[in-house]
Amino acid sequence: MKNDDVQIVARNKKAYHDYFVLETYEAGIELYGTEIKSVRASRVNLKDSFCSVDDGEMFAIGMHISPYEQGNIFNRDPMRKKRLLLHKREIMKLFGESRQKGLSIVPLQLYIKSGRAKLEIGLCKGKKLHDKREVAAKRDAERAIERAVKER
Repeated sequence: MKNDDVQIVARNKKAYHDYFVLETYEAGIELYGTEIKSVRASRVNLKDSFCSVDDGEMFAIGMHISPYEQGNIFNRDPMRKKRLLLHKREIMKLFGESRQKGLSIVPLQLYIKSGRAKLEIGLCKGKKLHDKREVAAKRDAERAIERAVKER
């Protein structure tokens, strides 16, 4: 019997601050033994990471997986390029849209689903400074309304 619950390991909060997320995809991620042990221990940082396509394969670049403490010689470079497992048509679609429309492919969160590490990637459009201010003002207004309702 497989366990279908999802355990979220890491989120990229900065991505939601800097980008509008247009579409999301679930990708498998190719990891080595000591890396998956570090992932299960939540020793992952997605900040400042992005995805790129090289020779028809997609890679996550800048994703930091800390070395496993009991890993000794088997530990890999924490910042190495990690290959993402997607269907060829999904890779080509993402590659085409990122080139044509000037969009970015950004890792949003890493989680464990049914015993396998999965990376949620998003097709994102960069926010301008005025967009960030607008979102912050909207959030502050919603908080003020909630406080007013709560006080009554």
